[in-house]
Amino acid sequence: MEKLDKSIDTIIDKVNMITGKSPDITIKKIQISNTYMATIYIETISDSEQINNFILKTVEKEIIYDKKINSKNILDVMFNSISGASMKKISTYEDLIFYLYNGFGIVIMDGPCEAIVVETRRNLSRGVSEATSEAIVRGPKDGFTENIILNIGLIRRRIKDSKLWVHEVYVGRRSITKIGIAYMKDIASKSLVDEVIKRIEKIDIDAIIDSGYLRELIEKDSKSNFPTVMSTERPDRASQALLEGKVVVIVDNTPFVLIIPTFFVDFFHTPEDYYQKASNISFIRIIRFLAFIISIVTPAYYVAVTTYNYSSIPTGLLLNFATQRQGVPFPAFVEAMIMMTTFEILKESDIRLPKVAGSAISILGGLILGDAAVSAGIVSPIMVIVISVTAISSLVFSSIDVISAIRTWRIVFLISAAFFGIYGIILIGIYFLIKLCSIKSFGKPFLFPFAPFNLKEQKDSILRFSKDKLYTRNPLTAKRNLIRMSKNNEGDIK
Repeated sequence: MEKLDKSIDTIIDKVNMITGKSPDITIKKIQISNTYMATIYIETISDSEQINNFILKTVEKEIIYDKKINSKNILDVMFNSISGASMKKISTYEDLIFYLYNGFGIVIMDGPCEAIVVETRRNLSRGVSEATSEAIVRGPKDGFTENIILNIGLIRRRIKDSKLWVHEVYVGRRSITKIGIAYMKDIASKSLVDEVIKRIEKIDIDAIIDSGYLRELIEKDSKSNFPTVMSTERPDRASQALLEGKVVVIVDNTPFVLIIPTFFVDFFHTPEDYYQKASNISFIRIIRFLAFIISIVTPAYYVAVTTYNYSSIPTGLLLNFATQRQGVPFPAFVEAMIMMTTFEILKESDIRLPKVAGSAISILGGLILGDAAVSAGIVSPIMVIVISVTAISSLVFSSIDVISAIRTWRIVFLISAAFFGIYGIILIGIYFLIKLCSIKSFGKPFLFPFAPFNLKEQKDSILRFSKDKLYTRNPLTAKRNLIRMSKNNEGDIK
């Protein structure tokens, strides 16, 4: 690392050379007795008012009017007098540029080969607002923001425990993105924490713009359509995961944090599941699992029974299907692909367009085009119902990655049904289960607690037992301190 020069002019020249004399870099040079001092900061990310209050006023009060101070001890006097919350001495150009581009104000002087950095960051992040991608009816409404410090604070607000540790890492040669790896020291497996830190520290990339970059780079099981790392913008969900012994990765400049490891069943659970009565939530979870099966298999089953396996449905229903398909020029498989593609285009346009126009497009595509397609004989009414039920079922899940995985497997099942009928659905279904069983999330079986089967964890899988029955943590993630509460709330477990 190159050391700072003694001459203030040389330091300024090198800073200008490194930064290309960027117009938002402000350099203010001040003469003090027989020496010079300068402040350097980037006005677009630093707060000029803090520069004035913490640095310039200190110079005026403590140095200019203090006759006992000489040029040799000005830097020490400044360091002891500045009232900034975060402040340190640096001695290299690498540190100077790092802190400069992180919103710090830099104080340099003639003589000492050191500089003072003072935290004067401008507040560029939005305030805490409601989570938009994981809406709930009952529960906390706050969501993560783009500020990593604020995000850590939202978690510490819920877990006021000294055992909540955060390991800091910087990733990205150009972005130098701050990443916080949070975990419960007395609960999480040390091997899991070390593996997460190891994978993140090995990343060598220009920039980490969003946590999605990081997730893709640390997921070794890239052949899986289903995500093995969950992203969430809810602090309560992240806090629940930490208390289960999982690791939460918080990335600066993004409101989505990562939860490691993630199991298949986690995508069927929401934070709200633990804020309501267990019997009600058990029913809702059953509905979610049924929606998952419907969204994957329904189009394939319809194509199979109308193409090959006529005897698998009642004769009256089969005649009804045949009547509705009269005049449709396409086979059932092509008809299903047309409708599914149309829906995906409609959904994508609804997401990308402004909200005002988006609602109009939804009405136009869903009602007018659908009705017109049936009237024109391009598709049958039953196919519109099948695709609509399928699409609505997939929207039960908030994770975009899960919805994308469902879409992929829906097409696979559909193609298999078009060639082999119900037998094709069964064969692909077996392969689908084998594929799920083979997926690992940071070395943990993705299909746990179903495969390998764990009887105790069935209390919080498809069904949800009352909280007094959920007194132990997940044994795969919490290797220590497995007891989360007294059994039946009647005292310590014997």
